[in-house]
Amino acid sequence: MNIIVAGADGFCGWPTALYLSKQGHDVSIIDNYVRRDIDQELHSNSLTPIASLDERVAKWKELTGKEIRVYEGDLTHYDFLKQVLKTEEPDAFVHFAEQRSAPYSMIDREHAVYTQENNVTGTLNVLYGIREIVPDCHLIKLGTMGEYGTPNIPIEEGYIEVEHKGRKDTLPYPKQPGSFYHLSKVHDSHNITFACKIWGIRATDLNQGIVYGLETDETLMDPILTNRLDYDGVYGTALNRFIIQATVGEDITVYGSGGQTRAFLNIRDTVRCIEIAAENPADRGEFRVFNQFTEYFSVQDLAEKVQKVAKEEGFDTNIAHLDNPRVEAEDHFYHAVNTKLQDLGLEPYLLDEDVIREILHAVVAHKDRVIKDNILPTVTWK
Repeated sequence: MNIIVAGADGFCGWPTALYLSKQGHDVSIIDNYVRRDIDQELHSNSLTPIASLDERVAKWKELTGKEIRVYEGDLTHYDFLKQVLKTEEPDAFVHFAEQRSAPYSMIDREHAVYTQENNVTGTLNVLYGIREIVPDCHLIKLGTMGEYGTPNIPIEEGYIEVEHKGRKDTLPYPKQPGSFYHLSKVHDSHNITFACKIWGIRATDLNQGIVYGLETDETLMDPILTNRLDYDGVYGTALNRFIIQATVGEDITVYGSGGQTRAFLNIRDTVRCIEIAAENPADRGEFRVFNQFTEYFSVQDLAEKVQKVAKEEGFDTNIAHLDNPRVEAEDHFYHAVNTKLQDLGLEPYLLDEDVIREILHAVVAHKDRVIKDNILPTVTWK
């Protein structure tokens, strides 16, 4: 299968591109390297040193004999995107190429506007490009569980059956996004739904939970292939950030009460979910939604899991509660359905102490790269 992975220089995109290539697919990459530019803007870095994309794909070809073609450019530039689609004629288009940080989108007006322009315009261009150039191409779009918010009813996979005044209908599940980033994902979902309806595009929206972990079998093949690991208060996700705090002698910082419950999955499951979606495409005209996570925890539970393993490894760390920089419910009902991917064959890597320990050991090897001033949050919603 010919597959384009857009945003493949990033945390999820890079291991996905390698995994799909290893499985025998013909893979090409689109990226504009903006995530590396944002590191410079924020005076931050990846905990792990990461090679240039050219070095990465060259090493992959040296090790496996498999070529991954690279197209440097921006999805918001439609002429560029059209040319790539004409050259590659992909069977599937995996779309990671969005600004993915809620805090980044909340820095100020400029960052909110950038996030929505980049994400929504880029996705609209992909939809038009598929319609015009490769109408049978399957769009695999990374959404987020954050689109749903924290409703006081179970979260279904994309759709919900509603009975109202004696009538029944199946409707898109209500969205309660919690940042301008999450709003951009909701706008994407609406645009894709409409495009599927009017143009017959086939699309799968993967509403992904918070991804943890670092390496996959493929990124472990050589240091040049290693994945990035974000830890700062803008791009660092909860589990990875907690582990880093524990290893550098900082308190594990929980926002508010810590009762916020979120869905999580291992980076190894992310790459497998993409493969499952690609090998089981949506029908023409279908906007299919999978909730892409494997389990969920409260933030306090997650902090306690990390604290326990850290202490066993000789890092005596405390859990501290900070004033919550976000506007969100801290103690709430949370139950989400996630059966569709498992029905198609996903066998999850669940979070246990060995997984936390593996990430912790990787962090220890590079903890001299941590910029401590970047760990705590500096962006507030209000």
